[in-house]
Amino acid sequence: MPLTDLAWLDEELAEAGRDPAPIAAALKKATQLLYDAFTPAADADLLVRQKARFVDRVLQHCFAEFLGDSEAEIALLAVGGYGRCELLPASDIDLLILLAKKPGKPLQEQIGAFVTFLWDIGLEVGSSVRSLRECIQEGKQDVTVITNMIESRRIAGSEPLYQRFEKAISPKKMWSSKDFLVAKLEEQKQRHLRYNDTAYNLEPNVKEGPGGLRDIQIIGWVAKRHYGARDLSELVDHGFLTAEEYQALIDGQTHLWRIRFALHRLTGRREDRLLFEYQRELALLFGYQGEENNQAIEQFMQRYYRTIMQLERLNEMLLQLLQQEILFKKFFHITRRLNEDFILRSGYVEAVDEQVFQRNPSALIEIFLLMQSRPDIKGPHAATIRLIRQHLYLIDDDFRRDPRNTELFMSFMRAPTGIIHQLRRMNSYGVLAAYIPAFEKIVGRMQYDLFHAYTVDQHTLFVIRNLRRFSVPEHRHEFPLCSDIHDHLEKPELLYLAGLFHDIAKGRDGDHSVLGAEEAEAFCRLHGMNRKDTRVVSELVRNHLIMSMTAQRKDISDPEVVHDFARTVGSESMLDYLYLLTVADIRATNPKQWNNWKASLLRELYLSTRKVLRQGLEQPQDIGEIIFENREAACGLISHQSGQLEQARRLCDLFPGDYFLHHKAEEIVWHVSSIMDCPGADSVVNIRQSARSKSTEIFVYTEDTPRLFARVAGLLSSMNLDILHADIYTTRDGHTLDTFIIQNADGEPLSDAGDIRLIRDSLLQALQQKQDPQPPSNPRLPRQLKSFRIEPEIRITVDEKNQHSILGITAADRPALLYTIANAIAECGLQVSHAKITTLGERVEDIFFLVDEQHRPVQDPALLERLKKRLLETLAESD
Repeated sequence: MPLTDLAWLDEELAEAGRDPAPIAAALKKATQLLYDAFTPAADADLLVRQKARFVDRVLQHCFAEFLGDSEAEIALLAVGGYGRCELLPASDIDLLILLAKKPGKPLQEQIGAFVTFLWDIGLEVGSSVRSLRECIQEGKQDVTVITNMIESRRIAGSEPLYQRFEKAISPKKMWSSKDFLVAKLEEQKQRHLRYNDTAYNLEPNVKEGPGGLRDIQIIGWVAKRHYGARDLSELVDHGFLTAEEYQALIDGQTHLWRIRFALHRLTGRREDRLLFEYQRELALLFGYQGEENNQAIEQFMQRYYRTIMQLERLNEMLLQLLQQEILFKKFFHITRRLNEDFILRSGYVEAVDEQVFQRNPSALIEIFLLMQSRPDIKGPHAATIRLIRQHLYLIDDDFRRDPRNTELFMSFMRAPTGIIHQLRRMNSYGVLAAYIPAFEKIVGRMQYDLFHAYTVDQHTLFVIRNLRRFSVPEHRHEFPLCSDIHDHLEKPELLYLAGLFHDIAKGRDGDHSVLGAEEAEAFCRLHGMNRKDTRVVSELVRNHLIMSMTAQRKDISDPEVVHDFARTVGSESMLDYLYLLTVADIRATNPKQWNNWKASLLRELYLSTRKVLRQGLEQPQDIGEIIFENREAACGLISHQSGQLEQARRLCDLFPGDYFLHHKAEEIVWHVSSIMDCPGADSVVNIRQSARSKSTEIFVYTEDTPRLFARVAGLLSSMNLDILHADIYTTRDGHTLDTFIIQNADGEPLSDAGDIRLIRDSLLQALQQKQDPQPPSNPRLPRQLKSFRIEPEIRITVDEKNQHSILGITAADRPALLYTIANAIAECGLQVSHAKITTLGERVEDIFFLVDEQHRPVQDPALLERLKKRLLETLAESD
């Protein structure tokens, strides 16, 4: 039957009377008709309005059955989204039962029976019962209440009462358009803050998030309050929207409605969040097909992010126009000439006329330089934003090759202030993607994982923001070393350009670092940069991951590792650039992934590499010399602090040589002092906040026994703690010197003294009893991790020089995963000498340095194969 045909529903309602069962069945049938009619190309406007029409008919029938005798003194009103005739399949039905006066007991009972019946037939009703006087009182006090009421429409009951209601809540009686706009602007600001003030969250809210449906609705609310407009199309008549902008607004709303409709259909309930577990199914439903470097889900989400980006821009422009009309109209005649093309009107840059960009296309770049140099400028006038968007076609190949424009852009990148604010505007208005065509491909592009928290274009802008913060005195306390380095950069703009291009080739076939370096090189040449500067930018893009990978996956206490890294970097100036880019990049990838331990690793690698570069690549430092220096420095500190030099030397004589290679003097002092402070103790556990790494460190000294690493890992896992790094050494008298870097589940160092004491006592008990803890059986997998399936990879190599085997594991992250891996290693009779634990969102990339029970590298191919097989079995069991 046709979707709009309601005759069948009227017939079934007439037969049902007050019997809830057939009415409930009719509602289910109506919902199924909507589901059957839905396709990704369906008329979403028809679907959401038809749902409202179905509900209207049912409510009119129920009202007549229960409240028909009181029709003269009561009106049933649809409010909120239902008042707009916008209902999704699982949306709440918001109702206002309007009374002429306070009801008597019989009418109260009738209303109660009516509302109860609505729930009996399966309607999820949000209802309020108010007299006209109560509506006036509450509407005056709460902008949310008045917003609901101005969207009302009468479903049944007294028309004269409803007319009195409409007159009572008009702007002349309460909430003038000025007061209403100010309140809604603040409401939007607070709502955006709840979503981190970004539309580019990994699991966005289609309705409430920035750029979502609520941002469209706020335009409608203010327009209705000020102009009495019932529809957004009336803004075209008032000159606030062009026909093209209105269509873009409607197209965006339609796309979001389709997604929201599909979410309700998929989940069978009201669900407005694009959670990971739904994104894949929705991508397939909407017809996207995966490619090698561009998954279907990434294409689907890129369309979503581009839609909300456009809606955000329209929201910004229209609200600014409404502010100019409602709040600042009497001030907008005050202007000041800025140059031939622009004037300043009440703090906003405005084009002198509509032909500015046609006469002078370079003004499309100049306007951002102008705003950059004048912090008193609030931004571009809304009409000028519109002109910029309309003239993007002027930014073509000839425009990009024009020396005037290339010089303007480089002047922009060299400016001491305002770069990031204006780059955000350039991205929002489409100028950045027009000027750098490769950038257009990453606008709105997401990566389907938990590691990358933002779209590629937003991440890129965050990187540049982080780089700029190194130059701001107010932020110097955050990264003092980075700020010091930045102060001495000869050409900071090279760093910002590298940040702009470092991920520009994401999503293409091939290595994005290599492809990005090629894009960067072409850009630099086009912009007249010399060979040296061009090489700096392109090499930074090419190698932007190498410092992070070296610090987190290799043994940076090994002089050879540092020397190889230094050789790749080549010079101290390039090291400075690379260090700053790496810190800014990691911090901009995901706020949850940055921690003090990563900061300390990068800092240590930077300082060690700088030392090598200053000494000269042809004069690597001798390992024996490093061991001697660290040992003697520690003994000197102990002698100065406690006078127990001889006892300390006797202890140090028992420590293996590579222990001194991997530990600084201050760490050695802490370990030795911890042991000497507990004479005769079988086991020593000490916990501190390291000043060097700003992380929580656990030191364990005990008799060397099999499964020790697994025991400690299991205990810490059972206490919901994460191990970031482990160093494990065996003394000549059969004791272990183990250091663990840990953090809590929130990624923070431990701070509570009670928690630290509990961990110390629990570890001592476990060491003394030589028993493994009981980690939770079937630990609950976090919701987000369930959406990702990662095939485990096991890599084993033998490092003859350093006398250990290297086990690399890439696998899906799971609770108690490290304990599971440690158990498998112990079952094969192997021991861990070092471990570097790296969690990248939904996956881990861990490195374990293994030795056999005699502390030798594992040479037996059969044993290594058995280890690999056991690990794969273990990881499959935990999947």
